[in-house]
Amino acid sequence: MLRLVKYLKPYLLLILIAIALLFVQANADLALPDYMSNIVNYGIQQGGVENAVPVAIRKSEMDIATLFMSDQDKSAVMADYALVDQSSADYTADVKLYPQLAKEPIYVLKNVDKAEITKLNPIMGKALLVMTFVRQMAANPAAAQAAGFGSYLSKVPAGTDIFSLFPMMPPAVETQVITMIKTMADQKLNTLGDSMIVQMAAGSVKNEYGALGMDTNSLQTNYILRVGALMLLLTLLSGACTIAVGFFAARTAAGLARDLRRNVFERVENFSSTEFDKFSTASLITRSTNDITQIQMVVIMMMRMVIYAPIIGIGGVIRAVGKSANMWWIIALAVVVLLGLILTVFSIALPKFRSIQNLIDRLNLVMRENLSGMMVIRAFNMQKSEENRFDKANQDLTGTLLFINRVMVVMMPVMMLVMNLVMITIIWVGAHQVADSSIQVGDMMAFMQYAMQILFAFLMLSMMFIILPRASVSGDRIAAVLDTEPHIKDPEEPRQFPAGAKGNIEFRNVNFRYPGAEEDVLHDINFTAKPGQTTAFIGTTGSGKSTIVSLIPRFYEVSEGAVLVDGIDIRDVAQHDLHERIGFVPQKSSLFSGTIESNLRYADENASDDELKLAADIAQASEFISSKPEGLQSEVAQGGMNLSGGQKQRMAIARALVKKAPIYIFDDSFSALDYKTDAALRKSLKEHTGSSTLLIVTQRIATIKNAEQIIVLDEGRIVGKGTHQELMKDCEVYRGIALSQLSKEELA
Repeated sequence: MLRLVKYLKPYLLLILIAIALLFVQANADLALPDYMSNIVNYGIQQGGVENAVPVAIRKSEMDIATLFMSDQDKSAVMADYALVDQSSADYTADVKLYPQLAKEPIYVLKNVDKAEITKLNPIMGKALLVMTFVRQMAANPAAAQAAGFGSYLSKVPAGTDIFSLFPMMPPAVETQVITMIKTMADQKLNTLGDSMIVQMAAGSVKNEYGALGMDTNSLQTNYILRVGALMLLLTLLSGACTIAVGFFAARTAAGLARDLRRNVFERVENFSSTEFDKFSTASLITRSTNDITQIQMVVIMMMRMVIYAPIIGIGGVIRAVGKSANMWWIIALAVVVLLGLILTVFSIALPKFRSIQNLIDRLNLVMRENLSGMMVIRAFNMQKSEENRFDKANQDLTGTLLFINRVMVVMMPVMMLVMNLVMITIIWVGAHQVADSSIQVGDMMAFMQYAMQILFAFLMLSMMFIILPRASVSGDRIAAVLDTEPHIKDPEEPRQFPAGAKGNIEFRNVNFRYPGAEEDVLHDINFTAKPGQTTAFIGTTGSGKSTIVSLIPRFYEVSEGAVLVDGIDIRDVAQHDLHERIGFVPQKSSLFSGTIESNLRYADENASDDELKLAADIAQASEFISSKPEGLQSEVAQGGMNLSGGQKQRMAIARALVKKAPIYIFDDSFSALDYKTDAALRKSLKEHTGSSTLLIVTQRIATIKNAEQIIVLDEGRIVGKGTHQELMKDCEVYRGIALSQLSKEELA
């Protein structure tokens, strides 16, 4: 899989943009539980009051609050507040906000930053809580007596503010009372966190706002609407990022798949027969389709999940611990359980993933052989046998996929069970912490949301594990094709054929063995094929006839010796230039879906209609072409399935003739023709390609009787060379083949 990373280079910008958007999306998603916590904590529980630091407070209340502060804290608080009275410049504006200002001076909070507010929160919060605590005791003599304040509060008239009596107390008594109150407050409040102090002091702040004449009823509603609108915007931002990332991921994956298919196709086009012996056709088709689809899918998943999941997971852990550091062990335990589950499942399933693509190759091979050989299967009544063979390949693939799915199906319910247990545990532990005033309800709910996000991140990663092993195998299979260097390469500085060259071919001491073979199949091959002459090859089956002519267009490379065209070693010229000089007709005629005309123009797309007609006339194909209603525009099915064997051979010959090449190679290309058509075709070839070099591989003596040079092969060696008459006298192998086909009178 990593071997294909270099093919992502053109899409690096899209990937970087997608990663940036994923960071934005992840931060938006991570912020939502935090805002939900604020709505619960501040909007619902605290009535819209966010801080224990009031934006304004009556001077009389501030004077009392500072009694319960240290000198340092008092200085810090007073530095952040400005006293406003009727003589102040801001009086007109502030009295509209705080109507009580018309009756008494107030302190208004200066424009301070969030850090300063955080610093003041516990100071002001404790002071306000103490004030509320003392007033509640003054209103409840029994509670005051229990708290030890009975002797000080017993003579306070009903409805009198206790703090109004402080200036009347002897200084020593006032100091004693304040010290006692501060000591008791410290004992109770020091066990609380800052957030709990803010939450408990919110009621006092709201009461102060009411005393200032502010509209406290709309405070809660405005806060909830404001935070809710912000959450909505974050949700829309997250959704927009999701859509954009999906678009960029799809574009990247589709582009990569397109590039890989193109590169695989281009590489396969440059393969020699050596490489085709290594990769089967069915396997190459699977690699170009199914395997690349797997890569495309995994790229989309990686861009959308693999990058997003760690951001959510790590960010969720950081934020969850920030909400409650005491419950981290719940998430850690869940992650350990999930990791154990994932590792166990994939250690079982991974070996099976590696075999899936090979099983698909096998299924495609059986299917391809059945479709291409259907007539043969029917002729031999082997339908049942082939059904069993297909069923075996199908069952092997199905069984493997079912095994993997049975293993994978365990993951989802177990993960859901783990997540539900985590939620129950968080609620159980969090409820106790809420009861102990060590955490707020909103923070517990946010912690639960973060835990779910973390577990879903692992769930997304586990989904990647489902497709990643198979995609990894697919990536290796594609890379194996792309990394395979063609055995036959063009020279760095290719030579050019001389101007006016006629197509003279010379085999000079050529030996050849197939790659990986232990022995040569051709031994010491020496001959010259001259322009204007026909050189024919004949011999027993497997004697090396087709192998010899395959060396001329460099479908295979000679092991020893050299093949020369017009005096130049074919290894010294570009393959394109070499193929331009050769009209090749293979043993098996290969036609392409389209029309008769498009198949003929395959040799020269600029050929005129007259040139196409002449080539068809020479190949004896005009008769069956003209018999079709649409003539040259008649459709040709895939592989020429709607044509007979003889028609396909004549079409292939006509296609080669359109090229007007100096060299023509006919590799057993007349085998499907009747003797009359064969003779007419050879006569027409002689008339119209008289200046070209003709090489004919055949089993028919009648086809090559009149050839200027006949080369007889036996077990990869030349055992005879000459004309028909010369070989009948001097070559026993040729004579045996000839007498097996024709009578002595016909051979004379």
